[in-house]
Amino acid sequence: MKKFYKFWLPVVVWAGLIFVLSSIPNLKTDLQEDFLLRKIAHIVEFAILTFLLYRATTKEGFKTKRAIIYSFVVALFYAFSDEYHQSFVLGRHSSLKDVGIDSIGILLMTVFWYYKSIGKGRNN
Repeated sequence: MKKFYKFWLPVVVWAGLIFVLSSIPNLKTDLQEDFLLRKIAHIVEFAILTFLLYRATTKEGFKTKRAIIYSFVVALFYAFSDEYHQSFVLGRHSSLKDVGIDSIGILLMTVFWYYKSIGKGRNN
């Protein structure tokens, strides 16, 4: 149970935060750079989700490659489900472009873990 609280609970909480933010109608700032800030937020939030997924799966005993692939696939699935969820929120819309932007964060974190594992000789 300690392992769940330490490694999986952060994944659940972060995914929940993404869900809550996606539930806010007309989520915008009054800043001129609003569009850019929102897109950067997409990248960062899914990079963090991918980081947390990798961290949790390696603690479950997944080998590095499997943990990287699992983290990538689950985060990408969540990006698609997040956009689907937004299609039901008044004032929000669903966009495959946003999934693509989310994918940038997912891919950046995936590449980070891949190269970090090569450096440690754990490319298995």
